Amino acid sequence: MVSQERDIGREPCPDRIIEDIGGAFGMGCIGGFLWHLVKGMRNSPKGERWRGGLFSGRSRAPILGGNFAVWGGTFSAFDCSLQYIRQRDDHWNAIASGFLTGGVLAARGGWKAASRNAVVGGVLLGIIEGVAALIMRTTTQTPREQAMQAMEAERMMQEAREKMNNGDSSMKGWFNQLSQGPVIPRSGEESLGSSSSFIDESATNQARA
Repeated sequence: MVSQERDIGREPCPDRIIEDIGGAFGMGCIGGFLWHLVKGMRNSPKGERWRGGLFSGRSRAPILGGNFAVWGGTFSAFDCSLQYIRQRDDHWNAIASGFLTGGVLAARGGWKAASRNAVVGGVLLGIIEGVAALIMRTTTQTPREQAMQAMEAERMMQEAREKMNNGDSSMKGWFNQLSQGPVIPRSGEESLGSSSSFIDESATNQARA
C-alpha cells in the first residue's frame, strides 16, 4: 500500500496523468488566449485592435495549451513512476519529477540546456511544494490535535450518558429534542391554540364577574 503524505483529494495513479494533462491544457489555453489577446491588440493598428487580438489569441492559445499538456503529462508520468518505485506519495516525488521533466523536455538542446532546465524545474517544484505544505500545515489540524478533539468529544458524550442514567430530566429532554428535531407548529395549529386560549381567558373573566 502506498503511503499518502500529500493531498488525498487528487486522483490516484494512473488516472492522475489524464487529469493533469487535461487541466494543464485548459490552463494553457485560457492563459495563452488572454496573453496573446493583449499582445495582439498592442501590436495591431488602430481600428483593428480587437480583430487582431482575437486572431492572435485563437491561433496561439492551442499551441501554448499543448505545451502545457506535454509538461503536465510528463510530470505526472514521472510522479506516478516514482510513487510506484518508492511506494510513497510525498513531496520528494514532485520535486524529483519536476527535475526529470525539465531535463527530458530540454534534452534536444544538449546536456547543458537539459541540466539547466532540470535544475530550474526541480527548484520551481520545490518552491511550490514547500508553499503547499506550509499552507496545509497552517490550515489543517495535526494528528495530535485531532486525537485530543476526539477524546474531548467522547468525554462529553460519556458525561451526558451518565447524567441520563442518573435520571437527569433536563438531559433526557435535551436528547429527545436532538433525536426528534425542532418541532415547527403548523399555521392551523397556531390559530387553533390562540383561539382556544382566547376562549379560556374570556370564560375566566366571565366567572370572576
